[in-house]
Amino acid sequence: MAPIAQVDLNTLVLFSAVAESGGFTAAAERLGVTKAKVSIQVSRLEALLGTALFTRTTRQVSLTEAGRALLVQCRPLLQGLQEALEHAGESQTGLAGTLRISTTVDHAIQSLAPAVAQFATFYPLLQIDLRTGDRVADMVGEGIDLAIRMGWLRDSSMRALKLGEFRQYVVASPEYLRRAGMPEYPADLSEREWIALSLLPTPLTWKFSAQDGSVQSVQVKSRIRVDSTGALRAILRQGSGISILDEFSAQDQLRSGQLVRLLKDWSLPPGGIYAVYPPGRHVSAKVRTFIDFYRKYLAGTQAGADVFA
Repeated sequence: MAPIAQVDLNTLVLFSAVAESGGFTAAAERLGVTKAKVSIQVSRLEALLGTALFTRTTRQVSLTEAGRALLVQCRPLLQGLQEALEHAGESQTGLAGTLRISTTVDHAIQSLAPAVAQFATFYPLLQIDLRTGDRVADMVGEGIDLAIRMGWLRDSSMRALKLGEFRQYVVASPEYLRRAGMPEYPADLSEREWIALSLLPTPLTWKFSAQDGSVQSVQVKSRIRVDSTGALRAILRQGSGISILDEFSAQDQLRSGQLVRLLKDWSLPPGGIYAVYPPGRHVSAKVRTFIDFYRKYLAGTQAGADVFA
C-alpha cells in the first residue's frame, strides 16, 4: 500500500472525475485538462496502490471492485474539501469559481440566458458555463451544478426545487383557422390536424378544465411529430395544424399575431419550472444565490406575460 504522502490529492480528483463521467475523455473535458494527463495520473495512482481501479475496453471504462471501494471512501472527503474551499473563497471575495448550468435550447433563449447575463453583472468573479440541449444532461458525469427543467419531473435521485409554474396554451396560425375553422370546445380538437411534441409523455392526450369545474379529456390525432418547441413553432406558423405551447415559447408569436390562442375558457394543467441539482448534503452559495435570483426573475417575467392569459 502506498504511503498517503505519495498520493497527490489532484490525482484523486482526476480518479473521481473518471469514475463519475464514465471515461477518460469525458473527465478531461469536464476538468479542462488533456486526456493524456488524466490517463497518466490515474495509471500512477494504480501503480502506487498496487491494484487496478478501472477495467478498460475499447468501448467503455468501468470501476473495478477496488475502484468502487476507493470512490465510496474518497468522494465525501473530496466533497467536504471542495465545500471548505468554496466557503473560504466566498467569505473573502463573494461568489467565485465556476457555475455550470444546463437547460433546454428553447428555455435558454426565452428566459434563462437573459437572466444569466443579468446575474453575471452582479458577480464579476464568477464564471458561468451555460449548456443547452433538449436531452436531459448527465449532471454528475458532466459536472453540472444546476439544471433548469420544465414540465413534470420523473422520479430521480436528483434533488429538485420548484421555482414557478407555466401555463399551456392551445395555439394555431390565423391561416390555419381560416381554412379549418375556430374550435369552440376541446372535443373539436380531435377533428383537427394536430402537431405533436414527442418530448411530452402523452403528446396526444389532453385534459381540459372549464371554469365551472367540469373536465374534458381529448384524444387527438397527429401526422406530424417534432422533438423541439422551436420546430413546433415553425410548423405552426406555416399553418399546418394546432398544438400546445408553454407560455414562454408562445409569447412572441402571440404578440406578433403569427399565432392565436384558442379555447381561452378552458385551461390545461400547469407545468412546473424546477431547479435540479445533484444529490448530496451541501448546496454551494453560488447555486443557492442563482436559484433565489432566478425565482425572482421568473416572477417578473410571468407578470409581463399575463397579457396573453
